[in-house]
Amino acid sequence: MDLDAIILADTARAAVRIAGLRARDRAVRVASRAGAQRILVVDGTRTEIARWRDDRSCPVLVIRADQLVHTPLVAPLIAAIPTTGIAIVVGPEGEYAGAFAAAGEAATRAIAALVRGDSDDAIAATADARVPHGAIARHPIATPEDRRGAHELLYRILIKPQDNAITRYLFRPISSRLSRLLVRTPITATQVSIVVALLVALGCWMTIQPSSNMMIAGALTILVASYLDCCDGEIARVKLQSSTFGAWLDTIVDELSSIGYMVAIGWHCHLVYGPSYFGDLGFDPWIAGIVVGLVTYLWSLFAIYYNIIVGVGSANSQDYASRFVIVAGQRPGSVRLVPRPPKARELPRWLEPIVAFVPNLVRRDFIVWIAALYAVLQVPHLSFATHLFGGVVSSIVVTIDHLHLRKLRRTAARDGQLEPARR
Repeated sequence: MDLDAIILADTARAAVRIAGLRARDRAVRVASRAGAQRILVVDGTRTEIARWRDDRSCPVLVIRADQLVHTPLVAPLIAAIPTTGIAIVVGPEGEYAGAFAAAGEAATRAIAALVRGDSDDAIAATADARVPHGAIARHPIATPEDRRGAHELLYRILIKPQDNAITRYLFRPISSRLSRLLVRTPITATQVSIVVALLVALGCWMTIQPSSNMMIAGALTILVASYLDCCDGEIARVKLQSSTFGAWLDTIVDELSSIGYMVAIGWHCHLVYGPSYFGDLGFDPWIAGIVVGLVTYLWSLFAIYYNIIVGVGSANSQDYASRFVIVAGQRPGSVRLVPRPPKARELPRWLEPIVAFVPNLVRRDFIVWIAALYAVLQVPHLSFATHLFGGVVSSIVVTIDHLHLRKLRRTAARDGQLEPARR
């Protein structure tokens, strides 16, 4: 859908900064996320609106930038734009929340009213539809107390629903505090991802040295990089910098970090212990382990990203789904695959938290902490064995899931036209 957007930034509050962004700039990013191809920021005379609109007939979105706004403010509104008429977004008490969308003749009338100097409140009073906004959508910023509240509201999005127990309780409490500092600076999420990649490269270089102290320093550097790695996504969500490129850069850095660190630990063991560590086997077991690790890690990556791209329609490995089901597609005669909801299992109360925690044992967040502990205890061979075991187990699990997904896709293709995955 073609969409124009107007940001009303003609008050002093439009320049107030929340989490490093002026209110007017955040409103522009919200409008862009909503799908607006053309955005006009009005910070003075409104006569330019008519000239900018230039007789275009597409719907128009208007956002008032005298408050903190976030994407849930307008996302429900855009989904409810009428063919003609005005839809406004409202808060929990039914009050106008500072954004409206107009289409057809109503859009022309709304533009004319804005040019005359009418307030958006007056235009909203003529609305044909009222749409409740989502959570974490807006907050006043008039007073210091308001601005503190706006920051706290926005920082609630630092916690992701997909976070596992290790991330939520061991990483987020630290990374979120660091992100609160970084969002107030010009540092971008992409720059953080690049720093993470450099730290991982440094940690791997330290690890391959035949020195216990360097091994410990490398493990701690990798651990620091893992904490900083949480910050790029947090900054992107708070400052509305999320992009497909950023998501894939973060993903590639994460996966190459896991592979590179596993290889570095194996090479350290090769240099320190040598091929005779396990007796005269006729080959170097450390090199063989590195090869096995590389094969299993690379295969697991292929299977995981086939799953999330083809099956789920995502770029985030946390969205991995072990099983899918076939459902009707949007078009007649079509079908698509969706992740199967987890089955409820009757378990003893004491066993439930254990079963819920077990999958975290093969996650990168857990492994980097275990690797750091092994390094401090100076048992790198156990660290390498843990990485290798995790890679082999993961490859077996994802292989079973991958074969099931392939079989289901063939079945779905026979049942009808298979629609691509979407999120």
